[in-house]
Amino acid sequence: MRILLVGEYSRLHNSLKEGLQALGHDVQIIGTGDYFKNFPVDMRLKRRFDNGLKKKVKVGIYKLSGIDISSLNVLQQFFSYDYKLRDHDIVQFINESPLGIQAIDEKKAITALKKHNRNIFLLSCGTDYTSVSYAMNNRIRYSIFTPLLEGRVTTSHYSGALKYLKSDFKELHHYLYNDVIQGVIASDMDYHIPLIENKKYLGLIPNPINIEKLPFKELEITDKVVIFMGINRGNFLKKGIDFFEKALEEIQQKYPNKVEVLTAENLPYEEYIQRYDRAHILLDQVYSFDQGYNALEAMAKGKVVFTGAEKEWCEMYGYAEDEVCINALADVAYLVEKISWLIQNPQEIKRIGRNARNFVEQHHDYKKVAKQYIETWRKAML
Repeated sequence: MRILLVGEYSRLHNSLKEGLQALGHDVQIIGTGDYFKNFPVDMRLKRRFDNGLKKKVKVGIYKLSGIDISSLNVLQQFFSYDYKLRDHDIVQFINESPLGIQAIDEKKAITALKKHNRNIFLLSCGTDYTSVSYAMNNRIRYSIFTPLLEGRVTTSHYSGALKYLKSDFKELHHYLYNDVIQGVIASDMDYHIPLIENKKYLGLIPNPINIEKLPFKELEITDKVVIFMGINRGNFLKKGIDFFEKALEEIQQKYPNKVEVLTAENLPYEEYIQRYDRAHILLDQVYSFDQGYNALEAMAKGKVVFTGAEKEWCEMYGYAEDEVCINALADVAYLVEKISWLIQNPQEIKRIGRNARNFVEQHHDYKKVAKQYIETWRKAML
């Protein structure tokens, strides 16, 4: 089949592409590469007017007219690929706003793809109207919006996510579900739960991980336990990194000669995954029920990852807590206790690291996951 994947921001579409290609399909990705992360794409859309004087001009034009010239420019680039975007058997959007532009411009791109392609599907693997409205109505125990709902931060910290509740993106959501897509797929529990009663929901398909590009190395602890924490300032509070920072302060005071802490901030993807190679433990995120992409790639390398592993995840996959990763909570004392347990019991680090790799191989192998996508798409197309 000829397959077009639209958008990328976690490497999900790249790994899916590699799995689909291994199965003999012709696959292309169009997108921006997600800012500083710079993920590979086949048809790159460059975001312009985002720095220096050009950004000031853009902001001025937007204030006067409501027109985002960066958005318009991305749309123009999109249409420059016109004939490469036609006649695919499958088109899949990474998100309800797959190009990361204004809703009115997203709709123009989506309408063009609908006109010239057969079957269109949507992923829910990041913030969208369904997950944001579900969380903001307190229908889930906690989420990336918990700091906002608890009054610890202002809405300005969530402008990129809360835009999905605005009238133009809400309209885009209904357009997609009513007139464009044949179905929506969730990538993990955080997006599965809000979609359970949705008529367009086709089910959860785990994130695809190209394990061949992430070699497993048995963890050895000869001196200090190395702890890594990656920081994306744009998601700092949403991920609960502030709890990890406070926990690490206590850990360094408690075990000054037993731990080494590594941090990295806003790195391109390729540099990021290499930076934590020496680590035994990786601190990923607090406000999640399931493992996101960064967590799974680290688990594939055999790291012990503090991430989402709530009871819903345990029930779905049949694993006990602390078997393949550590369920991270917004509780500094709890995090200190768990990290301390690992430092005092290095054999547990090795055990969980081995289990983590086995888990990713069993449930997230990119070729196995690609087969699930093919089966799900074909069933929905009948």
